[in-house]
Amino acid sequence: MKVELWVVGKTQFKYLKEGMEIYEKRLRKYVPFQTVVLPDIKNAKNMTPDLLKNKEGVMILNKLDKNDLLILLDENGKTFTSEKFAFWVEKQLQHSARKVIFLIGGAYGFSEEVYKRSQQKVALSSMTFSHQMVRLFFIEQFYRALTILKNEPYHHS
Repeated sequence: MKVELWVVGKTQFKYLKEGMEIYEKRLRKYVPFQTVVLPDIKNAKNMTPDLLKNKEGVMILNKLDKNDLLILLDENGKTFTSEKFAFWVEKQLQHSARKVIFLIGGAYGFSEEVYKRSQQKVALSSMTFSHQMVRLFFIEQFYRALTILKNEPYHHS
């Protein structure tokens, strides 16, 4: 099973790109993993937040396959400890879907259609983080989850 992290728009921050690359490389030891950067919507500055969410939603839904398992990283999603997240990840990886997609939306979140299409929602924290920072936080936590499942020392180092 493939795992993908979909993000809307590129990050301008070199330190985030470098951190993501480190963990992506580590993750590939455990699962086929890649980050997919979906393009920013053109003229987004001239749109209302709802219109922008809807345009991003159309782009996302058009890219999904009907058999993909879509999990939203959303502030209203389920929260976990690192250990419980690891066991939850294990269950998701046993799903019959061809691909598990974790999705980080744009600055305003997701359209209603994307919420309806998703199977799960996960929150990384009760705090709010920029959608740029969440990319690195998620990849690190996903890596941590896989090391927990393999009983490797990373979680306690």
